[in-house]
Amino acid sequence: MTGITRRCFIVVGGIVAIGAGYPFARKFAGHFTPPPEFEPISDPAGFRRVSGGSSSLGAAPFAGLDGTSEEFSGLPVTEVRDSICTALYGEEPLAPGTVPVASFSDFYCPYCRVQTKELARLEDRMGYKVRVAWHELPLLSEASLLASRAALAAKRQGAYVRFQERLISTPFRANPGYLKALSEEIGISYLRLTADMNSDEVGHDIRVSAALADIFGFVGTPALVIGRTVIQGQVGAATLKKIIELERADGWSQVC
Repeated sequence: MTGITRRCFIVVGGIVAIGAGYPFARKFAGHFTPPPEFEPISDPAGFRRVSGGSSSLGAAPFAGLDGTSEEFSGLPVTEVRDSICTALYGEEPLAPGTVPVASFSDFYCPYCRVQTKELARLEDRMGYKVRVAWHELPLLSEASLLASRAALAAKRQGAYVRFQERLISTPFRANPGYLKALSEEIGISYLRLTADMNSDEVGHDIRVSAALADIFGFVGTPALVIGRTVIQGQVGAATLKKIIELERADGWSQVC
């Protein structure tokens, strides 16, 4: 073998080796996602904040809710503060080792659509290790409010996830005709849906989520509270998993 041939063989062999090892290197590197930088929060006490990515910002917080932000000046902030973990994560007990995630989103926020799908996949993959509580935060438009009310009404017929999946996957804006067709498609009562959409209970759910957003300073969507970690903006799957692991190790329930 000549010197030139030998050098070519070594170069080609090195390229092949690097190419073969690239998937392994990516997988190996994924196990070493650097920990996020946490900033302690004085209020609410015990929580901490980490920077997120892109958000969709409303023209004015809660302006889409029943028309004007003034109508939401009386949010149940004190009530929510007194039972903040229940407001965030619900009353159902968590299995040992489970980390709760509170997701705040608007159906017409493009970043929320990506984040919601990622969270749903993560919950499916991690099983009992994580549980997501979905909060409606319709900041962008009247259609946002209509979609949020419809999803919460569908929840009362056991169809929240199916409604959510359709609403985040369609280019159409929510309107009575579309909601009627969607109700028929997934097999729930449209008459009951419309009654529940206008109920005090659904309105209260939205107001509780708005109060939580006020307490944590959320000015756009998506936003998350993972255990005791507060995030404004979209974050990727690797970061989500890393924070969930840290919350489990650090004992997130100390704030509850």
